[in-house]
Amino acid sequence: MEPDDVLLRREVYRLVGASLEVLNGIGHGFHDKPYENALVVELLAAKIPCEQQKRFPVVYKSVPVSEYVPDLIAFGSVIVEAKIIDRITDHERGQMLNYLRITGCQVGLILNFKRAKLEWERLVISDHSR
Repeated sequence: MEPDDVLLRREVYRLVGASLEVLNGIGHGFHDKPYENALVVELLAAKIPCEQQKRFPVVYKSVPVSEYVPDLIAFGSVIVEAKIIDRITDHERGQMLNYLRITGCQVGLILNFKRAKLEWERLVISDHSR
């Protein structure tokens, strides 16, 4: 796959850039909420559309049993999760894949603000794996 064919490549690039700006601006060491809130400020300043804390039903056998509330949805199609964890593991990757299924989004971005260097991963779910 050529770089231009990567799903939402430019959007993810802009989101990572905004995340780096946030980390450089407020530093590391906080809980996840200040990063989520600062990211909203940064995205709005960059004219990147985003929704914070949008609610999605979790359905089991056609019955709503709970809800999932992502940190952010940017560009109407990328789930953005701000984390403060030692490192991104299969646990977070598995969670994100479930979040993508629930929301109908195809791209997820996990951002780890724990250290001075931003750790991030982009996950994609294809239409046929829903």
